[in-house]
Amino acid sequence: MEDVSGQLAKYLSPQIYESIFSGKQNVEVKSYRKKITVFFSDIVNFTAISDKLESEELTALLNFYLNEMSQIALKHGATIDKYIGDAIMIFFGDPESFGIEEDARRCVAMAVEMQQRMAELWGYWSKHFGLKKDLEIRVGINTGYCTVGNFGSEDRLDYTVVGAAVNLASRLESAAMPSGILVSEETYFQVKDYFSFDAPQQLELKGLERGVIAYEVDISDTSRAETKNFEGENFQLKLTKHPLDLEELETLKKIIDELSEPQPEENVA
Repeated sequence: MEDVSGQLAKYLSPQIYESIFSGKQNVEVKSYRKKITVFFSDIVNFTAISDKLESEELTALLNFYLNEMSQIALKHGATIDKYIGDAIMIFFGDPESFGIEEDARRCVAMAVEMQQRMAELWGYWSKHFGLKKDLEIRVGINTGYCTVGNFGSEDRLDYTVVGAAVNLASRLESAAMPSGILVSEETYFQVKDYFSFDAPQQLELKGLERGVIAYEVDISDTSRAETKNFEGENFQLKLTKHPLDLEELETLKKIIDELSEPQPEENVA
């Protein structure tokens, strides 16, 4: 039974597998609404690429690519929903959430790392698979309320997220530039303090009645992603992971010393 459960684990995202086999989640048709950050990606011109490869080569290429991207996703705490050919659907916020803002930040940080990894692999695809052009991916991300849970029949269930927020993430992915990351306005508001973005774009997306505002992540500027937040009941502190110089350190110490001094009590008439 142990071997069987281990094999079944490969068909589920680790978080889903753990929640089911630990008894935290019942295997039944049910769902609920929750604010989720949803990610879609696919390989640019994959149909044309697949037509030029033998089935064994295509399998090797796709499995290598999906493995590289999945390792990055799991490192950031993502729930990998499904692989749809070359496309990947991922979400943050369920079954475990780090908070709405942190879920969105992790998702965008994951997407940036994926694009950086694809850049590192330039030359690999031509050397190992004979491709004339390196693989590029496009990414779409949206944060919004989704219906999440088990969907399907009594005999076959799929743990996934559905709703308008999911559709928007998918549409943004289709509209993204090769090697680009396009995020919705809601995701932008959640992560704007952590990443740099190009000017907002007004987009008319297929299947949507109204235009949407989207932002492209500036992948070349990752300095703001290296930020750590410290929060308490009466304070909020945001620091980069880069070392402070002496002047900055003295300023920080002075602020802490001033805040540590006892405040005079106000006279009550």
